[in-house]
Amino acid sequence: MAELRLGPLLRYVDGSSATVWVEASRPCAAEVRGADGSGGEARTFQIAGHHYALVPVTGLTAGTTTPYEVRLDGARVWPLPDDRFPPSVIRTPAESDPVRLAFGSCRWAAPPATEADPVGPDALDTLAARMAGDPEGERPDVLVLLGDQVYADATSNATQRWLAARRDLSEPPGNEVADYEEYTRLYYESWLDPEVRWLLSTVPSCMIFDDHDVIDDWNTSAAWLADMRATPWWRERLLSGLMSYWVHQHLGNLSPAELAADPLYAAVRDTPDGTDELRSFACKADADPASVRWSYRRDFGRVRLLMVDTRAARVLDEEARSMLHPGEAQWLREQALDERGSYDHLLIGTSLPWLLPHLVHDAEAWNAALCRGDRGERWARFGEDLRRRADLEHWAAFPGSFDALAALIAEAGSGAGAPATVCVLSGDVHHAYVAEPAWPDGEGPEARVLQLTCSPVHNAIHMAIRLGFRFGWSGAGRWLGRRFAGHGACPQPPIDWRRTGGPWFGNQLMTLTLRGRSARLRLEQARAGGGTEARLRTVAESELTR
Repeated sequence: MAELRLGPLLRYVDGSSATVWVEASRPCAAEVRGADGSGGEARTFQIAGHHYALVPVTGLTAGTTTPYEVRLDGARVWPLPDDRFPPSVIRTPAESDPVRLAFGSCRWAAPPATEADPVGPDALDTLAARMAGDPEGERPDVLVLLGDQVYADATSNATQRWLAARRDLSEPPGNEVADYEEYTRLYYESWLDPEVRWLLSTVPSCMIFDDHDVIDDWNTSAAWLADMRATPWWRERLLSGLMSYWVHQHLGNLSPAELAADPLYAAVRDTPDGTDELRSFACKADADPASVRWSYRRDFGRVRLLMVDTRAARVLDEEARSMLHPGEAQWLREQALDERGSYDHLLIGTSLPWLLPHLVHDAEAWNAALCRGDRGERWARFGEDLRRRADLEHWAAFPGSFDALAALIAEAGSGAGAPATVCVLSGDVHHAYVAEPAWPDGEGPEARVLQLTCSPVHNAIHMAIRLGFRFGWSGAGRWLGRRFAGHGACPQPPIDWRRTGGPWFGNQLMTLTLRGRSARLRLEQARAGGGTEARLRTVAESELTR
């Protein structure tokens, strides 16, 4: 009898259809049955000895909430026996409904409930507990996870013990993951957390990777990549990371129509074992990043979300350095400008913030000039070492890309049919803040433009991070940043910006509520209660539209 090893994850949902992802213990038919007669079935496909299915659910009615169950070869495997959580449901949006979008990034797997949590309560666990305690209460319509869903390079003590039973940890890559099977361990550890498992079964999710899904500073520079490719264990790590990301995260980002047109998905499903097909795809993605698109678009009524790959899509040549290769940049432009007037809010999801504290921005632009050789070979060597040590690799470290995104946002937010807001959603930097850009007189868009940054969901916030980012936003930090920029002869950016909220530190989530042309933002932090129970506490809330 087939057993449910992981999932279900409710991924794509629109007014009449959905997809549900599962992993089973053996080949089988996976079925989703809705209480209203909706449902769907799919055979599992095999990757590296694991069996997965992405079940298309049809027959749903807009504006309804439908409890569902999962069956494997006809036997019910979800809900779990004696489950303490409410039934998992598929909520389909009605055209007039507001869109509630919760987002964040950077989540270490929470330890078992019997162990103390060294970094404090998990924001996803506390969100799940609140929803389970009030099933009819407010809940997100979609959960947007902006990177570092798993940490391949920072494993837990429990995972390290598991790794040590497989291989000698004195050999590289030591207590980091090495292959596909070890990646599956990370997903089990993260997604079998009872609260998170239920949450992901009942709230649709959109995901994109960041560096720790593969390795810290992934694709930070051409020199970094050359060094990694000379490392014996790197190729297997990268290919396994891309393969596991495609299986666990990327497939569920796609709509049923996109899945039906995906040749790799068809090839994997049409063969008894799709491992070689998927590995060949990952090899091609490694050799030619322009051959693969991890970015995608989701429309929620009159809200458009563009999730942008800012890791694998980079151009690393110092003379042509770009956050996005030309094809990816063109895709972003086309999606942002497609059917102007058909959306009221444009959301650009990028794991790395576009607008940073001024000191950090100027330091990254200065560092890019040094690494390009503008101050000579000695400074270039210093710059490359500093870039890796200080993680100087955000949009500001790709000045041409920073300027291009500013121009695209201004264009998308201007003219007839301009949206009410253009919001850049980001994580990565282990604190939360709101920043608002300003263009020179007469050049700015009609839409209100905001950088909304929220991380971590569950991770360490070191005192050095707190002090460094507070200083980075200060007037003294801005003055110091301009000194760096002057040394690198860096031009002034085409926009200025100011911090209008934060910085906030803690395990946290932001929620955007979008109704018509109005937008409201709420930041909540996971905080321990009087006993052992943690709760989400609102620390900031504001209207984003006038």
